[in-house]
Amino acid sequence: MISLRSVDQSNWEECIKLKPKIEQQRFIASNLYSIAECQFLTGFVMKAIYFDEELVGFSMYGVDPDDLNYWIYRFMIDERFQSRGYGKQAMKLIIRDVEAMSDRKDVLLLGYKPDNEQAKNLYEKVGFQEIGIAPWGEMLAKYSFC
Repeated sequence: MISLRSVDQSNWEECIKLKPKIEQQRFIASNLYSIAECQFLTGFVMKAIYFDEELVGFSMYGVDPDDLNYWIYRFMIDERFQSRGYGKQAMKLIIRDVEAMSDRKDVLLLGYKPDNEQAKNLYEKVGFQEIGIAPWGEMLAKYSFC
């Protein structure tokens, strides 16, 4: 059973030990960086992703202050736990969590490097649709709640 739990003093150090595969590291900021960044982002939450009682991943999402849309800024599954369906299950939980938090239930956005095929496939499987390349070079995708 996959679940989302808050990142707090009981698990933050374990979260920073999670790592993507070596070839994926260029696609995402470290969890340590994300935990630090989140301290300065009002309206964002960090969630640890668990399979039963084992920590398997990390996510960070909330309302972007620039456009006031909900964004998933970080999403990762540790290299030891990839290809087990945990990412898809966790992403569905994040979508439900955002829908429950949001008074604007229109879209959820995320960005990823255009050559990150694994991310593209995962996001498509859960209902995200590509909307184009952002000025900073990432492929943008949106999930429509309607």
